[in-house]
Amino acid sequence: QVQLVESGGGLVQAGGSLTVSCAASGTFYSISTMAWYRQAPGKQRELVASVTRADEPEYSDSVKERFTLSRDNAKNMVSLQMNSLKPEDTAVYYCYAVESRFYKGYWGQGTQVTVSS
Repeated sequence: QVQLVESGGGLVQAGGSLTVSCAASGTFYSISTMAWYRQAPGKQRELVASVTRADEPEYSDSVKERFTLSRDNAKNMVSLQMNSLKPEDTAVYYCYAVESRFYKGYWGQGTQVTVSS
């Protein structure tokens, strides 16, 4: 079992920055992929950024060049640095992790990011 605890988020003005972090805990062999998704009101959940243990992060086109995903494999943590935030980035941000033995996915509880114009 994997528990994901998210932190960060909050309210920021357009053009500002925020960081959301996620730490995985519990009983597991290792975590393969860690990712951030987001869901805005009335919209489907979408992938923002993801990273495996060894590869470089990948980003959605909407956040490329503005967001930076970093991962600490030793601590099973991932952070998403969000710069040049726009009102359309407003959403609940969810951490997602895949446990590598059975390739089962786990979700965090979500953290709200609100960007005011």
